[in-house]
Amino acid sequence: QLQLAESGGGLVQAGGSLRLSCAASGRTFRTYYMGWFRQAPGKEREFVAAISQSGGSTDYAASVKGRFTISRDNAKNTAYLQMNNLKPEDTAVYYCTARVNDVYTYWGQGAQVTVSS
Repeated sequence: QLQLAESGGGLVQAGGSLRLSCAASGRTFRTYYMGWFRQAPGKEREFVAAISQSGGSTDYAASVKGRFTISRDNAKNTAYLQMNNLKPEDTAVYYCTARVNDVYTYWGQGAQVTVSS
């Protein structure tokens, strides 16, 4: 079992920045491929970014590439999502997730990010 808790959400103006953190319980965090998803009101949950266990490989949705950066600190059992040049369309609840056998299995409770125009 892995428990995940997001923090760092909030309200920011367009063009601003936020950093989300995802704190994981347990000593096995380093063995999990981690991802971030988001869900806007009335829309389906969508992939944002992912990072390999070592942090050496990352993947991004086209809509955030060049603006968002995913990272992790295995010593702190924490994953991060640095979000720069935020746009109103980035407004959503952001979820941290851990993958097991190619399935995103463990999910946090979500963090609200609101970008005003």
